[in-house]
Amino acid sequence: MAKKTTPEQIFEAALKVFARYGLRRARMEDIAAELDMATGTLYRYVKDKLDLYEKAVAHAIRRWQHKVFDAVEQTEDVIEQFLIMGRKGYGYLAADKDLRKLLINDPTIFPLSPRKQRFPDIDTASIALIKAILQKGVEQKIFRPINVEHVAELLYSVYVMLIIKTYVKSDPDLTQQMFDEGLELILTGLLANPIRKEET
Repeated sequence: MAKKTTPEQIFEAALKVFARYGLRRARMEDIAAELDMATGTLYRYVKDKLDLYEKAVAHAIRRWQHKVFDAVEQTEDVIEQFLIMGRKGYGYLAADKDLRKLLINDPTIFPLSPRKQRFPDIDTASIALIKAILQKGVEQKIFRPINVEHVAELLYSVYVMLIIKTYVKSDPDLTQQMFDEGLELILTGLLANPIRKEET
Protein backbone atom coordinates (compact mmCIF):
# COMPACT_ATOMS: atom_id res chain seq x y z
CA MET A 1 0.00 0.00 0.00
CA ALA A 2 1.38 3.42 -1.02
CA LYS A 3 2.37 5.77 1.75
CA LYS A 4 -0.02 8.71 2.11
CA THR A 5 1.43 12.10 1.20
CA THR A 6 1.05 14.70 3.94
CA PRO A 7 0.20 18.39 3.37
CA GLU A 8 3.64 19.25 4.76
CA GLN A 9 5.33 17.11 2.08
CA ILE A 10 3.24 18.82 -0.60
CA PHE A 11 4.17 22.28 0.71
CA GLU A 12 7.88 21.35 0.85
CA ALA A 13 7.80 20.11 -2.74
CA ALA A 14 5.87 23.20 -3.85
CA LEU A 15 8.43 25.48 -2.18
CA LYS A 16 11.23 23.89 -4.18
CA VAL A 17 9.35 24.28 -7.44
CA PHE A 18 8.21 27.85 -6.75
CA ALA A 19 11.75 28.79 -5.72
CA ARG A 20 13.12 27.23 -8.91
CA TYR A 21 10.62 28.68 -11.40
CA GLY A 22 8.73 31.46 -9.63
CA LEU A 23 4.96 31.58 -9.21
CA ARG A 24 4.20 32.47 -12.82
CA ARG A 25 6.30 29.76 -14.50
CA ALA A 26 5.77 26.96 -11.98
CA ARG A 27 3.13 24.42 -12.98
CA MET A 28 1.03 22.10 -10.88
CA GLU A 29 2.44 19.28 -13.04
CA ASP A 30 5.97 20.20 -11.90
CA ILE A 31 4.93 20.01 -8.25
CA ALA A 32 3.09 16.71 -8.76
CA ALA A 33 6.18 15.29 -10.50
CA GLU A 34 8.33 16.34 -7.53
CA LEU A 35 6.02 14.23 -5.34
CA ASP A 36 5.62 11.39 -7.85
CA MET A 37 1.84 11.76 -7.79
CA ALA A 38 -0.95 12.55 -10.24
CA THR A 39 -1.56 16.26 -10.75
CA GLY A 40 -5.25 15.84 -9.91
CA THR A 41 -4.33 14.61 -6.42
CA LEU A 42 -2.98 18.07 -5.54
CA TYR A 43 -6.47 19.51 -5.89
CA ARG A 44 -7.60 17.47 -2.90
CA TYR A 45 -5.42 19.78 -0.79
CA VAL A 46 -5.67 23.14 -2.56
CA LYS A 47 -8.04 25.07 -4.84
CA ASP A 48 -5.47 26.13 -7.42
CA LYS A 49 -1.83 27.10 -7.94
CA LEU A 50 -2.14 30.43 -6.12
CA ASP A 51 -3.74 28.74 -3.11
CA LEU A 52 -0.89 26.21 -3.04
CA TYR A 53 1.66 29.03 -3.28
CA GLU A 54 0.14 30.92 -0.35
CA LYS A 55 -0.08 27.78 1.79
CA ALA A 56 3.48 26.73 0.93
CA VAL A 57 4.86 30.18 1.81
CA ALA A 58 2.88 30.22 5.08
CA HIS A 59 4.26 26.75 5.88
CA ALA A 60 7.84 27.95 5.26
CA ILE A 61 7.41 31.05 7.43
CA ARG A 62 5.85 29.01 10.27
CA ARG A 63 8.75 26.56 10.11
CA TRP A 64 11.13 29.53 10.41
CA GLN A 65 9.06 30.94 13.27
CA HIS A 66 9.03 27.64 15.17
CA LYS A 67 12.82 27.37 14.90
CA VAL A 68 13.08 30.77 16.58
CA PHE A 69 10.48 29.94 19.25
CA ASP A 70 12.19 26.63 20.05
CA ALA A 71 15.59 28.32 20.34
CA VAL A 72 14.21 30.99 22.68
CA GLU A 73 12.72 28.31 24.94
CA GLN A 74 16.17 26.78 25.51
CA THR A 75 17.09 29.51 28.01
CA GLU A 76 15.40 31.39 30.85
CA ASP A 77 17.73 34.39 30.70
CA VAL A 78 15.73 37.25 29.21
CA ILE A 79 18.71 38.99 27.61
CA GLU A 80 19.76 35.73 25.98
CA GLN A 81 16.18 35.19 24.84
CA PHE A 82 16.14 38.63 23.22
CA LEU A 83 19.48 38.06 21.47
CA ILE A 84 18.55 34.54 20.34
CA MET A 85 15.21 35.77 19.01
CA GLY A 86 16.94 38.40 16.90
CA ARG A 87 19.94 36.40 15.72
CA LYS A 88 18.10 33.14 15.05
CA GLY A 89 15.32 34.90 13.18
CA TYR A 90 17.76 36.89 11.09
CA GLY A 91 20.22 34.09 10.43
CA TYR A 92 17.71 31.37 9.57
CA LEU A 93 17.19 32.62 6.04
CA ALA A 94 20.86 32.21 5.26
CA ALA A 95 20.29 28.44 5.43
CA ASP A 96 16.79 28.27 3.91
CA LYS A 97 17.63 28.89 0.25
CA ASP A 98 14.12 28.20 -1.06
CA LEU A 99 12.38 30.64 1.26
CA ARG A 100 15.10 33.22 0.65
CA LYS A 101 14.62 32.92 -3.12
CA LEU A 102 10.86 33.31 -2.73
CA LEU A 103 11.42 36.50 -0.71
CA ILE A 104 13.74 37.87 -3.37
CA ASN A 105 11.20 37.12 -6.12
CA ASP A 106 8.17 38.20 -4.08
CA PRO A 107 9.02 40.94 -1.54
CA THR A 108 5.28 41.43 -0.87
CA ILE A 109 5.53 38.38 1.42
CA PHE A 110 6.71 40.94 4.01
CA PRO A 111 4.87 44.15 3.14
CA LEU A 112 5.76 47.29 5.07
CA SER A 113 2.11 48.38 5.25
CA PRO A 114 0.04 46.57 7.93
CA ARG A 115 -2.99 46.85 5.64
CA LYS A 116 -1.29 44.61 3.08
CA GLN A 117 -0.33 41.77 5.45
CA ARG A 118 -0.72 38.40 3.75
CA PHE A 119 -0.07 36.27 6.83
CA PRO A 120 -1.50 38.27 9.76
CA ASP A 121 -1.72 35.27 12.13
CA ILE A 122 1.99 34.59 11.68
CA ASP A 123 2.86 38.25 12.23
CA THR A 124 0.69 38.32 15.35
CA ALA A 125 2.48 35.28 16.80
CA SER A 126 5.90 36.84 16.15
CA ILE A 127 4.87 40.11 17.81
CA ALA A 128 3.47 38.12 20.76
CA LEU A 129 6.90 36.51 21.29
CA ILE A 130 8.58 39.93 21.31
CA LYS A 131 5.98 41.22 23.78
CA ALA A 132 6.48 38.23 26.09
CA ILE A 133 10.25 38.75 26.21
CA LEU A 134 9.91 42.50 26.73
CA GLN A 135 7.29 42.04 29.47
CA LYS A 136 9.46 39.49 31.25
CA GLY A 137 12.45 41.85 31.09
CA VAL A 138 10.42 44.75 32.48
CA GLU A 139 8.98 42.61 35.30
CA GLN A 140 12.48 41.42 36.24
CA LYS A 141 13.68 45.06 36.12
CA ILE A 142 16.30 44.09 33.53
CA PHE A 143 14.58 46.30 30.95
CA ARG A 144 13.43 49.78 31.89
CA PRO A 145 9.67 50.46 32.04
CA ILE A 146 8.33 50.77 28.48
CA ASN A 147 5.06 50.52 26.60
CA VAL A 148 5.51 46.84 25.68
CA GLU A 149 2.80 46.93 23.02
CA HIS A 150 4.30 49.87 21.14
CA VAL A 151 7.92 48.74 21.43
CA ALA A 152 7.07 45.21 20.23
CA GLU A 153 5.36 46.65 17.13
CA LEU A 154 8.33 48.94 16.51
CA LEU A 155 10.89 46.14 16.86
CA TYR A 156 8.93 43.86 14.54
CA SER A 157 8.72 46.63 11.92
CA VAL A 158 12.48 47.22 12.15
CA TYR A 159 13.06 43.47 11.87
CA VAL A 160 10.92 43.22 8.71
CA MET A 161 12.79 46.16 7.14
CA LEU A 162 16.13 44.51 7.94
CA ILE A 163 14.98 41.25 6.38
CA ILE A 164 13.96 43.10 3.22
CA LYS A 165 17.20 45.10 3.11
CA THR A 166 19.37 42.06 3.72
CA TYR A 167 17.77 39.29 1.73
CA VAL A 168 15.82 41.17 -0.92
CA LYS A 169 17.86 44.31 -1.61
CA SER A 170 21.38 43.48 -0.50
CA ASP A 171 23.94 40.85 0.47
CA PRO A 172 23.36 39.07 3.82
CA ASP A 173 27.07 38.96 4.65
CA LEU A 174 27.43 42.73 4.31
CA THR A 175 24.59 43.49 6.73
CA GLN A 176 25.25 40.87 9.44
CA GLN A 177 27.48 43.27 11.35
CA MET A 178 24.89 46.02 11.01
CA PHE A 179 22.25 43.70 12.44
CA ASP A 180 24.45 42.71 15.40
CA GLU A 181 25.20 46.35 16.12
CA GLY A 182 21.48 47.12 15.94
CA LEU A 183 20.71 44.45 18.54
CA GLU A 184 23.40 45.87 20.80
CA LEU A 185 21.99 49.36 20.35
CA ILE A 186 18.47 48.22 21.23
CA LEU A 187 19.73 46.56 24.41
CA THR A 188 22.02 49.33 25.61
CA GLY A 189 20.56 52.51 24.13
CA LEU A 190 22.20 55.31 22.20
CA LEU A 191 23.02 57.72 25.02
CA ALA A 192 26.26 57.22 26.95
CA ASN A 193 24.58 58.84 29.98
CA PRO A 194 20.81 58.39 29.81
CA ILE A 195 18.86 61.58 30.56
CA ARG A 196 16.20 61.22 33.23
CA LYS A 197 12.91 62.96 32.57
CA GLU A 198 12.26 65.73 35.09
CA GLU A 199 9.19 65.06 37.16
CA THR A 200 6.61 67.81 36.87
